[in-house]
Amino acid sequence: MQSSINNLRITRHEGWAMVELNRPARRNALDRETRHHLAMALRALAGQARAIVLTGTGSAFCAGLDLKERAAAPDDDAHAAEWLELIESVRRHPAVFIAAVNGAALGAGVTLVNACDLAIASEDAVFGCPELAAGAYASASGPTTQLSGVSRKRSAWLLLTTERLSAHTFERWGLLNEVVAPGRLLPRATELAARIAAYEPAALTAVKRALDHIPAVTSHWREAIEYGQRINAELRRPQKQYCIPTQET
Repeated sequence: MQSSINNLRITRHEGWAMVELNRPARRNALDRETRHHLAMALRALAGQARAIVLTGTGSAFCAGLDLKERAAAPDDDAHAAEWLELIESVRRHPAVFIAAVNGAALGAGVTLVNACDLAIASEDAVFGCPELAAGAYASASGPTTQLSGVSRKRSAWLLLTTERLSAHTFERWGLLNEVVAPGRLLPRATELAARIAAYEPAALTAVKRALDHIPAVTSHWREAIEYGQRINAELRRPQKQYCIPTQET
């Protein structure tokens, strides 16, 4: 079932959904209205979709935040706060997110890719953080790239040169799982989403959260394994009333 709402196109399948940024005239740049409705769509899909494919329409995945809108209100702190909350909502969401990068991912587009659990890209996709050329710091894409395990030298290249990098470079850096031919992008993404959606929901949520918990919170081998054992003990409870264990429990 497909529906369209304010620059988004949402297609629901059994156990999973595809969310398309649908603002091709602006290369899917995220204005406030699009961010607001994307957050609403993700809330609506919580508990219904176990996997979500995030992609773009037209020639771009996401060309960043809407700079014209931001220039009109440069001191509006609400922009930064709601953007941060949107990224956090992806990270906290129970569904597994798969970025299907169909074209340019710049600035906020890189942040969206970094926020997703899995990421595949078309061979003709490009990536970049152009903020320095405008006298700014890539305040979300920069930190999230570094948190994704990219070395300082590679992060510096991305942020200081402002060059657009190929999908194969991003794959080599560990920011993409796969690079595929353009015609294979959506079939591959939907194949992954359908497979993941068939898994048990509580286990999916547990694995997603463990990926963040280890090594960010637990870095010692014994503690990490004990954390994993607590997760499985919770999952084996008869009524599946699952609660993610913390390091302290």
